[in-house]
Amino acid sequence: MRLLTGILTAALLCAEPPIVKDAAKTGLDPERVAKIPLRLKQFVDKGTAAGFVTLVARHGQVAALDAVGYTDIETKQPMKTDNIFQIHSMTKPVVCIGIMMLVEEGKLALTDPVEKHLPEFRGQMVIDHKTEDGMVVLRKPARLVTIRDLMTHTSGMPLNPAPGIGELHGALHKTLAETVLVESQQPLNFDPGTKWQYSNEGIAALARVLEVESEMPFEKFLAARIFEPLGMVDSYIYPPKEKFHRMPTAYILKEGKPVKYTMDPLGEGAMKFRVGAKYPLPEGGIYSTASDLYRLYQMLLNGGEYNGVRLLSKASIDVMTRVHTGNLTTNGPGMGYGLGFAVVRDAAGELSLLSKGTYGHGGRYGTYFFIDPAKDMIGVFMIHREGGSDERNAFVQMAMSAVVDK
Repeated sequence: MRLLTGILTAALLCAEPPIVKDAAKTGLDPERVAKIPLRLKQFVDKGTAAGFVTLVARHGQVAALDAVGYTDIETKQPMKTDNIFQIHSMTKPVVCIGIMMLVEEGKLALTDPVEKHLPEFRGQMVIDHKTEDGMVVLRKPARLVTIRDLMTHTSGMPLNPAPGIGELHGALHKTLAETVLVESQQPLNFDPGTKWQYSNEGIAALARVLEVESEMPFEKFLAARIFEPLGMVDSYIYPPKEKFHRMPTAYILKEGKPVKYTMDPLGEGAMKFRVGAKYPLPEGGIYSTASDLYRLYQMLLNGGEYNGVRLLSKASIDVMTRVHTGNLTTNGPGMGYGLGFAVVRDAAGELSLLSKGTYGHGGRYGTYFFIDPAKDMIGVFMIHREGGSDERNAFVQMAMSAVVDK
């Protein structure tokens, strides 16, 4: 009997979230929800995108999960709801979730200097100015970089790896420890906390802190502590070969048309499936499905718990999803930044119909998610094409305009 119960539980975890046949039960207008895939199909027919998978959920129920178009333009292989996408920078909030799990275990504090956990950051300098002949003058920073600075992109660490390992994102040929060691020796672009600058290096440093304090490799921590407990059965840093066929072709938008992204090793190049990779790419390495991501985002919206599994406290999620960047200019008008999330700060950020306090993140190949606590709502948008945002905007606006209850 115990074995049978375990099998049934596993089957439930592996299943896609149930679809509410009557979207009105979620307080969404069924007719408006049904128009979302029809609008996205117009983009496919126009030839600006190959295909999409979208998910809309409210009040803990999935109202719509749709696949539109194709995984590949040439072969016309139909897109399916279980296709696996590279979500790229949507990985960053997952790293921050891991950090908060360690905070709750008392293994670190958000105010800790990074050098407390990674000694290689000791003695880090900041760029003071450049002389007329191009020389860089360095000085000590006004204060040390903290864990919170890394999570809010206010550390001063550069966007991408230094020239000495500039090929990292294509070759993935260094370990996380080797990569962060090199990056720790680069000067900061500004004093911590004084500006906002999106930083892949900063997220890599966070992932290394995660490894050191959990005593687990980064990818194994994600699998054992986040993916497996939530039943995210199609989420990986290094996907298994038997699932390669479920990943759509990667495209880039050129002159208004998608072309195969053969120039990007992570797209249609040697590292598409991460075969032989050493670097886990914590700034953008997760592969996942819309259904898997729904489980993760519903956990956040639920205050840290999903399907009887608690990963975080409500207190942690509350602090993660507040604006921590004050009046600093961040990633767009009306937007601020929390601990791993972009957060709608004021009316200028509500022009896509999202509520103040909505948080989310996008990915390099066009993927995106939002969580709107005020409307108790989740949206997941999956595409494999770099460039352009018209399709994403259409999805968000149509999903939010479907809310009809008070």
